[in-house]
Amino acid sequence: MAARKLISILIPAYNEEIHLEALLERVLAARLPDGFGREIVLVDDGSTDETGAIAARWAAAHPGLVRLFTHDRNLGKGAAIRLAVENAAGSISIIQDADLEYDPGDYPRLLKPLIEHKADAVFGSRFGFSEERRVLLYWHSVANRFLTGLCNMVSDLNLTDMMTGYKAFRTSLIRTIPLRCRGFGIEPEITVKLAQRGARIYEVPVSYHGRGYAEGKKIRLGDALRTPFVILWHGLRRDVYLNPGARILDALASTPRFNEWMASVVAPHLGSRVLEIGAGIGNLSALLSRGRKRYTATDLDAEHVERLAVRFASNPRISTHLLDAADAAGFEPLTGTVDSVVCLNVLEHVEDGRAGFRNLFNLIEPGGRAVVLVPRSMRLFGTLDEVLGHCRRYRRDELDARMREAGFVVERMLDFNRLTVIGWWVNGRLLRRRSFGRFQLAVFDRLVWLWKRLEPLLPWGGVSLIAVGRKPWPPASNADQNGPDTPARDFE
Repeated sequence: MAARKLISILIPAYNEEIHLEALLERVLAARLPDGFGREIVLVDDGSTDETGAIAARWAAAHPGLVRLFTHDRNLGKGAAIRLAVENAAGSISIIQDADLEYDPGDYPRLLKPLIEHKADAVFGSRFGFSEERRVLLYWHSVANRFLTGLCNMVSDLNLTDMMTGYKAFRTSLIRTIPLRCRGFGIEPEITVKLAQRGARIYEVPVSYHGRGYAEGKKIRLGDALRTPFVILWHGLRRDVYLNPGARILDALASTPRFNEWMASVVAPHLGSRVLEIGAGIGNLSALLSRGRKRYTATDLDAEHVERLAVRFASNPRISTHLLDAADAAGFEPLTGTVDSVVCLNVLEHVEDGRAGFRNLFNLIEPGGRAVVLVPRSMRLFGTLDEVLGHCRRYRRDELDARMREAGFVVERMLDFNRLTVIGWWVNGRLLRRRSFGRFQLAVFDRLVWLWKRLEPLLPWGGVSLIAVGRKPWPPASNADQNGPDTPARDFE
C-alpha cells in the first residue's frame, strides 16, 4: 500500500535539457503541506539531447529522492506517465511537466482538497483566476476551450481546463485505471475515465507561464485534431478497471434499481448503529445508511476505503475503516460499538469461512443482528465466480450451520434474486463468460419491478442466500427470552 505521507511528483521528460535542471531545483524547493515528504519519479522518454545525462546526474546525487526510469525510444507523454504511475510510492501523485510552464509553488493549492479528503483528483486550471498568467497563443487557448467543452459534454463535468498539465490524484486510484494513450491523448483519457469511475474532481487556479513553439512547446496541431476522437472513443467505452473482477462489480454497480431492491430486503433487519463489511465504493452504503445514527463502511481494499472517505466526507454519521473479514485483530477496536453488521457478497471470498462468521458474531453487541448475503449453490459455480475470486457458493443448510456454529440464533433464511439463476448459469457455466454485457444488465435493471413480483412465484432457489442472525444475550442476563437453542424461524 502506498505510503500515506509521501507525495510522488511524476515528471515525463523528452528533450528538455534547457529547462530540466531548473525545474528539478524548483520541485525540490517547493513547499509541501506539513508532515509530507516527496519523491521525484523522473522518466526520460527516449530523449536525444542531454536530458538523460542531466536526469542521471540528479538521480545519482539524490538517491531515493530522485528515481529515474527510461524509455529506449520516445513513446510519448502518456507512456511516460504510465511508467511513472506504476513506480510511484506516494499516496498522492502530481504530474509535473519537465518545462517551466507550471510553477511547483502551486503544490499546496493542488494538494489541499486531496489531503482534506474532499477530492479524488485535482486539476490545476490555467483559465481560472490566479496571481499571474502569461498572455500567449490565442488560437491555442481557443482549441483548449473547445476540447474542454467537448470533454465536459461527454463526461458530464464542468471543467475549465481539461488539457492542463497539472493533474493530481490519489495514486491508488489512478493505478487501478487502465491508461492506454501514449501521447497527449492521456489528458482527456484520464479525465473521462475519472468521471466514469465517479471520482470527485476539484479544480484550482494555477499560475501559467506558457511557452511558444520557438521555445520548445511540443503539442502540435495534429495532437489537437486527434483529441476529439480520443474523447469520443473513451467516452463511448467503459474501460476503467484493470482488474477483471472489479470490471464485473463495476458493471453490477450500474444497476440502481437492483441495488435498491437488495437494500429494501436487508435494511429492515438493521439497527441504528451499523457496520458494513465489504462496502466497495459505497453504492449500497448510501442506501443502507439512511436513517442510521452511525454507519461504518469498511473494506479490505485500501483504494475502496479512500474512495468511501471522499464520497461520504460531508456526512458526519458515516465513518470508514480498512477491515479484513478474516482478520480477528482488525475487529477488536470496533467490538461492541455496533448493534448490526451487514456483510453482502464477502464471506464467499474468505478461505476460512468459519473465522469470518466468528468475527461477525464477536463484533456486535448482545441482541444485535448480522445480515449475511452469499452466493448460493456450487452447481452455479462457474467462470464468473472465478473472476470474482469466490472460494465457494453456499448451500442453505451450510449457511445455516455456519451461522449457528458461530453462535447466532438464525431468525430468517431466504433466497434472493431467483430469476438471475438462469442468466448466471448460462453465462458462467454454459458460455463460460468472464464478464456481463452492459446491455444485458441494463435490460435486467429496467425490469426489476417485474422480477420482484415474480420472485415468490418461481419454484427454484435464488442466485443468493440471505441469513439474518441474532446474537443472544448471555444466559445470566435473562434478557434473551428465546435463547440460543430456539429453532430458527423461516419466513420464506
